[in-house]
Amino acid sequence: MDADLPTHSGLEARLVALVAPTLDDLGYEIVRVAVLGRERPTVQIMADRKDGTLISVDDCERISRAVGAVLDVEDPIPGLWTLEVSSAGIDRPLTRAKDWNRFAGHQAKAEVLVPIDGRRRFAGVVLGADAENARMRLDDGTEAVLPLAEIRRARLVLTDALIEASAQMARPAAEGDQEERKAGAENPAGRKLH
Repeated sequence: MDADLPTHSGLEARLVALVAPTLDDLGYEIVRVAVLGRERPTVQIMADRKDGTLISVDDCERISRAVGAVLDVEDPIPGLWTLEVSSAGIDRPLTRAKDWNRFAGHQAKAEVLVPIDGRRRFAGVVLGADAENARMRLDDGTEAVLPLAEIRRARLVLTDALIEASAQMARPAAEGDQEERKAGAENPAGRKLH
């Protein structure tokens, strides 16, 4: 399995396999895929830009159109379904080793499927991850090693430091978008002016 893809099973794993190449071609990567509900399921896709900057509403629209087309053709879900595309948000889930490394130093909470030393829930500072395990410094000062395959869920905790780090991630995209808008306003036809 690709280390840059989150771990999924069943229908969600099939959906990841179907849409990941399309997102990759567009410059995005999957953070999480979830299928919620039975009568008319909702397919939730959480994505990031490959460059690490935060995604915008326009990015979500672009992803939704592309992924919707793939899912319409492949038809992995019988009957009617709804597609939701979103950013991972500030207090995002940690689903891949790269997320654990990217957010090292920030507060997080994690829950594992199988108890480790008698406990399932952990809270503390993210220390990073390798291909097999994520590491946290717990609130009591000890270090926990959590097998990535056994993590049921893990999420960053909203703190002032995380908000500031997220603002830093948003700046490059926002500045680039402003320059594109400015260039488009000066030259709406898109032709290069000399």
